[in-house]
Amino acid sequence: MSFAQTALLGALAGFTIFLGLPVGRLDHLSTRARVALAMFSVGVLVFLLVDVLSHGFSITEDAATAAQDGDGSAARAAGLCLLLVAGFTLGSAGLGILERRLRSGHPPLPPLGGGASDTLSVKDELLLLEHLDAARAHALRTGLIIAAAIGLHNFAEGLAIGVSSQAGEIGLATVLIIGFALHNATEGFGIVGPLGEVKPTWRWLALAGLIGGGPTFVGAMVGYNVTSEPLELLFYAVAGGAILYVIGEIWHGMRRYGHRELGLLMLAAGFAAGIMTDLVVAYGGG
Repeated sequence: MSFAQTALLGALAGFTIFLGLPVGRLDHLSTRARVALAMFSVGVLVFLLVDVLSHGFSITEDAATAAQDGDGSAARAAGLCLLLVAGFTLGSAGLGILERRLRSGHPPLPPLGGGASDTLSVKDELLLLEHLDAARAHALRTGLIIAAAIGLHNFAEGLAIGVSSQAGEIGLATVLIIGFALHNATEGFGIVGPLGEVKPTWRWLALAGLIGGGPTFVGAMVGYNVTSEPLELLFYAVAGGAILYVIGEIWHGMRRYGHRELGLLMLAAGFAAGIMTDLVVAYGGG
């Protein structure tokens, strides 16, 4: 399979993420429907967390086994372990620190004007509108963070496509592309699910899709030319940390809406969707 064919099929696998994104433009969704969509996305993200960390653990465990068998060095195994921890910390704590700094510039919500009165002054109304704008911006920013976390994961998937194609394993590469395409189609729900009542623009959806799906295309091209376990491990680790952070954010935001049992059922459904779409990849040996 040529480089051009690999790049084209990598793009096809990555940009199926756009299939789920238009759901974010739907109007008149009830609270139950929003909770269901958001928690379904959490289920998909939980599966991605398990998936990326299992891949990361596999790389470090293989290095440790090689060192024990005399086929590798203990220093390399230790270095990969430190890279895994550092990447995970960057993805989780790093995002938390960045998010706190982005929030710190907003003033506190104004109290009701006139003590016991329920009427807001003009100044307080302006502050309230500012907070509503800030809440909308926060929701859209969270969606882009989710897209970036998924993009890191998809870059590592693209590497697998490129490596298989370059090695001449066309059957494996084809199955990987089909599997990742099906899998990425569910990830669009993971991006728009937590937006709640915020309706994104088509431009925002295009940007989110490019951030989330584009790295599969880039990873396929990189994997065709470069084979690097530390690079792959780093992207898995950062993606794992970022996904964990996003799961916590969505979970915290959805608690105030109630519908706990429905949310847990949809979480399980999202996790099941991740497993089923990944079975095609596992069948192909990916």
